[in-house]
Amino acid sequence: LRSSKTPNPKQNPKRPRDKEEAGKKDVRRRTLRFFRFKFFLLVFFPPLETRNMSVFREIAEELRGMSIRTFLSQVLGLGLIVTSAFMIWKSLILATGSESPVVVVLSGSMEPAFQRGDILFLHNGEKEVESGDIVVFNLDGRDIPIVHRVLRTHERREDGELDILTKGDNNYKDDRVLYDPGQEWIHKGNLLGRAVGYLPYAGMATIIMNDYPIVKYCLIGFLALLVVTSKD
Repeated sequence: LRSSKTPNPKQNPKRPRDKEEAGKKDVRRRTLRFFRFKFFLLVFFPPLETRNMSVFREIAEELRGMSIRTFLSQVLGLGLIVTSAFMIWKSLILATGSESPVVVVLSGSMEPAFQRGDILFLHNGEKEVESGDIVVFNLDGRDIPIVHRVLRTHERREDGELDILTKGDNNYKDDRVLYDPGQEWIHKGNLLGRAVGYLPYAGMATIIMNDYPIVKYCLIGFLALLVVTSKD
C-alpha cells in the first residue's frame, strides 16, 4: 500500500536525467549495503553462515533420498497450506466487505498518524465515510492503493452520490494533484475500506521484500523446500 506524497510546490521538480542518476546512485547504495551486511555476518558470525550452509546441504540430501511417492505427498501438503491461506483471505474479504482487508503502509505521507510498515485493518460497510476518516482507495491507472484522510465530503442533490476529497496528513496539498486531470473528487467505488485498526511496524517485512524482490523469492523458495522436505 503506497500513501502517495505530493511534492512541495516550493521545490523545483527534478529533470529526467537527474532522476535517472538518483536511481543509479540508489541501486549502488543498496548493493553496497547488502555486501557490507554479508561481510559483517562472515566476520562476526561465521557459525551462523556455516549453519545456514549446513541447512541447505541437509535439504539437498533429503531431496536426493526421497522417493517419488513421498515427494508428491509433501507437495500436496504444501498445496493444502497455500489453499488454507487462500480460504482464510477470502473469508476476511467476506467478513469485512473489502477486497483488501489488510494492507501495509509503504510511505510516510500519513505521518505522524501512521508510519511506514504499519499494518492497517479495513472495513467497507454501508456506513458513509465522514471527514476525518482514514480510507484506502484506488485511482485509475495506479496499481498500488493509497491511504489518506478524508478532508471533505459533499453529497450531490440530484443523485445523492457522495463526493470525497482526501489528503495525506504529511502532504502540502489535497489529493486533487493525484487524481486524474479534471477529477476533483473520488467516490465510494474508489474505496477499498475505512481503517478500523492497525499494528505498528508489523509490515516491515513486506517493505523489505518490496524494496528487495530477491529476498521475497529466496524466502518463498526456502520455505517451500522446508515444507517439502519435512518428515512430519
